Amino acid sequence: MSTTERPRILVVGGGYVGLYAARRILKKMRYGEATVTVVDPRSYMTYQPFLPEAAAGNISPRHVVVPLRRVLPKAEVLTGRVTTIDQDRKVARVAPLVGEAYELPFDYLVVALGAVSRTFPIPGLAEQGIGMKGIEEAIGLRNHVLEQLDKADSTNDEEIRRKALTFVFVGGGFAGAETIGEVEDMARDAAKYYKNVSREDMRFILVDAADKILPEVGPKLGKYGKEHLEGRGVEVYLSTSMDSCVDGHVVLKNGLEVDSNTIVWTAGVKPNPVLSRYGLPLGPRGHVDCETTLQVKGTDYIWAAGDNAQVPDLVGRKAGNENAWCPPNAQHALRQARVLGDNVLSGMRGFPQKDYSHANKGAVAGLGLHKGVAMIVMGKMKIKLKGRLAWYMHRGYHGMAMPTWNRKIRVFADWTLGMFLKREVVSLGAIETPREEFYEAAKPAPVASAPKEKTEAKAKEKTEEKAKAS
Repeated sequence: MSTTERPRILVVGGGYVGLYAARRILKKMRYGEATVTVVDPRSYMTYQPFLPEAAAGNISPRHVVVPLRRVLPKAEVLTGRVTTIDQDRKVARVAPLVGEAYELPFDYLVVALGAVSRTFPIPGLAEQGIGMKGIEEAIGLRNHVLEQLDKADSTNDEEIRRKALTFVFVGGGFAGAETIGEVEDMARDAAKYYKNVSREDMRFILVDAADKILPEVGPKLGKYGKEHLEGRGVEVYLSTSMDSCVDGHVVLKNGLEVDSNTIVWTAGVKPNPVLSRYGLPLGPRGHVDCETTLQVKGTDYIWAAGDNAQVPDLVGRKAGNENAWCPPNAQHALRQARVLGDNVLSGMRGFPQKDYSHANKGAVAGLGLHKGVAMIVMGKMKIKLKGRLAWYMHRGYHGMAMPTWNRKIRVFADWTLGMFLKREVVSLGAIETPREEFYEAAKPAPVASAPKEKTEAKAKEKTEEKAKAS
C-alpha cells in the first residue's frame, strides 16, 4: 500500500458497483487529482448472473470473473476486509488476508459491499447447504452433482443411490430457477455416459415460500417457467418452506420428507452484516439509507449503491408509489455505479450532484440450454418472450453486460464452441483438496511395533547379562 498526500477515495467492495464506480472515477478524474483505493477480500469481481451457466459447464469459471488489478491498473487494490469505519477521524480499519490489521485514512468513501445469502436458523442448513453467491460455490456445485452420479453408478445400495440422485433447490427466484434449470440440463446430458444412471432415476425438487417462481418476469411468464420445469420432471412446491435438513434428511413444511446429498440454498439475499459496524444510517432491512443522489443520508463524503443500499426509485414514486425502492439487481447496480462515480467527483470538486433515476427495462432468465423467459419493457408496452428466443435475449443481454471486452469475447467464444462440441461432464472434486494424494504418498510410514513376546525376551536377556557381569 502506497502513501500519498492526495485525497483518497476509498471504495469498500470490488463487486459490480465497486468495480464500475472505480473505473468511472479513474476515467473522469484529472491526473493526480486523487488516489482511488479498492478493498475487497477477493482480488476479482464475479459476474453473478453467469454462475448458473458456470455451474452447468457452459462457461469456463475463469471467464465469469474479472481481475481487479488488471481492470483498475491506476488504482490501489488491497486484498482484505474493512472491519470498522471511524467517521470522526475518517479512518477505516483494514484486516488483510495475513498479518495485523491497520488503519487507512480516507477523504471520500464509497460503500459497495453487496449482499450475502439470506439464511434462517434451519437445523442442518449450515452443514448441508450449498450457496450460489460466488464462483467457488458454482464450481463446487458442479463437481458435487457429477460426483453424486459417480456414486450412484458405482453402488448397488438403493438407499445410497436414492440419496445421491435427489437434488433439492430452495428458492424460486432468478438464482434458484436458473440454477435448477441449468443443473438439470447438465445432469440429463451426463447421464448418457453412465450405464447404471438415467434421468428417470434422478429427482429434482424446487421449493419456494412464495406462491410463484420468477416473480421478476411477471405472473404469466412465472407460470410458464413453472410448467416448463415440471414438464422436464422437476417437482415444484410453492407456498412451503424447509423445516430441517439434518444429515441430508429434508423435511418440508408441506409434510414431504426426502433424503438428499445435494441441498442448494438460493432463498434471497440480505445486505452484508458488517454494515452495522460502520456507523451509517440503516433502513429497516439493514440497507444503507441513501438520498436520490446516492449520498448516504446525513453525510457529504459517503456514497453507497447496489445490493447494500436503499435507494429511492424516482420512476416508481412519480407513478404514485411513495414507498418505491430500487430492486437489488445488476441492471440498477450498473447504472447506479456510473452516477455514483460522477457524483463522487462532483462532490470532491464542489459541484451539484445528479439524482439517480432509471426505468425498468425488463428482465431475462435462462432455464437451461435453448430455454428461457424474457420480459422487455418499451415505454408502456411489455413484450413477453419464452423459449429459444427468450434464451437468445438472455445470453445477448448478459453477454454484453459482462465487464471488459476481454471477458465478453471469452464468454461468447465459450458459447460458440458449445454449439459444436459436447458439454464437458468431468468432475474435478479433488481440486478442492489438491494436496491430499501427495500427503498420503509423502507422510512418514508408521513405525512397526515389535511383538510383545520378542520385547519381553530381549529385556530378560539384558537382565541376565547384567547379573553375570556383576
